[in-house]
Amino acid sequence: MKRGTLWVLGICALMFLTLAIGVVGAKEYRFVIVPKVVHPWFDKVTQGAKEMAAFLESVTGDKFVIDYRAPSTASVVEQNRILEQAAATKPNGITIDLLDAEGNRPVLEAILERGIPIVVFDSYPPEGMELTMVHNDFVAQQIEACERLLKLMKEKKPGKEKYKVALIEGVPTAPNHKIRFETSKKFFAEHPEVEIVATGVDNDSIEQAQKQTASIIAAHPDLDGIIAHNAAGPIGVGLAIKEAGKTGEILHVGLDDLDQLLELIKEGVVDSSVSTKPKMQGMYAVLCLWLQNNGFHTPKVIDTGYVVITKDMIPENVKDWKGF
Repeated sequence: MKRGTLWVLGICALMFLTLAIGVVGAKEYRFVIVPKVVHPWFDKVTQGAKEMAAFLESVTGDKFVIDYRAPSTASVVEQNRILEQAAATKPNGITIDLLDAEGNRPVLEAILERGIPIVVFDSYPPEGMELTMVHNDFVAQQIEACERLLKLMKEKKPGKEKYKVALIEGVPTAPNHKIRFETSKKFFAEHPEVEIVATGVDNDSIEQAQKQTASIIAAHPDLDGIIAHNAAGPIGVGLAIKEAGKTGEILHVGLDDLDQLLELIKEGVVDSSVSTKPKMQGMYAVLCLWLQNNGFHTPKVIDTGYVVITKDMIPENVKDWKGF
């Protein structure tokens, strides 16, 4: 039996034990979520966190508060300031999506010294810090996206000697964005039929991604495909492709499952998306913080996996999309 399965079974046993012995003196837990920046993807993480909090309340009789504190810009200075302010309120735990592992390290170490548990989601902790990570395999996810784009270009544009591709990077210091970006560069470097003709940086902003893509399209009107590396990027890329009248000509495989991207997939502007599972990441981050508060060790890595979203999977009204 896999270790992950054993861990889940252990959690289930703990839940049943809690129900069996009853609640004596209800406690209150407050967990702080610190994302990279204000962003709809993190709304999904928070939704999952609140769903897990509600479940734990129903099982334990304790009270759970999810305290969401987002930087207004993708700035490690601002994120560290928010971390320090959150720690000063003495929460029962903090879960964070790091903007810069080394830039965040001093503040994270200071928080741990105060006895406040930390769980990292959608990212990697600074090297040497043994923190539980809740995320998906960024390399496997990006290879899936690159393979889908390459196959799509060959199907839609057979016989070309060179396929011209552009890469839109996210926040350059963010571990997950950087890993995906480097994975794409390595993947296409190993395929001589592909040439990377341009790169851009969107800092996880739809507007910046759209502007970067528009500039790249203007400079490379014969572009065949584009890959982005964060949740905002594919939306901006799709909007720029649509605006340039290049739907079906410039091919794009997206990332994640935000409503705007789902609409672009429905319209045929974007082919598909290789999506993370933000709700699940929020759920497991809260569960791990609760377990740590009660003296339990949690796994070093919880891999929530990814899912490929295609047009046929999307409901007529994207608001009906349940997500993962």
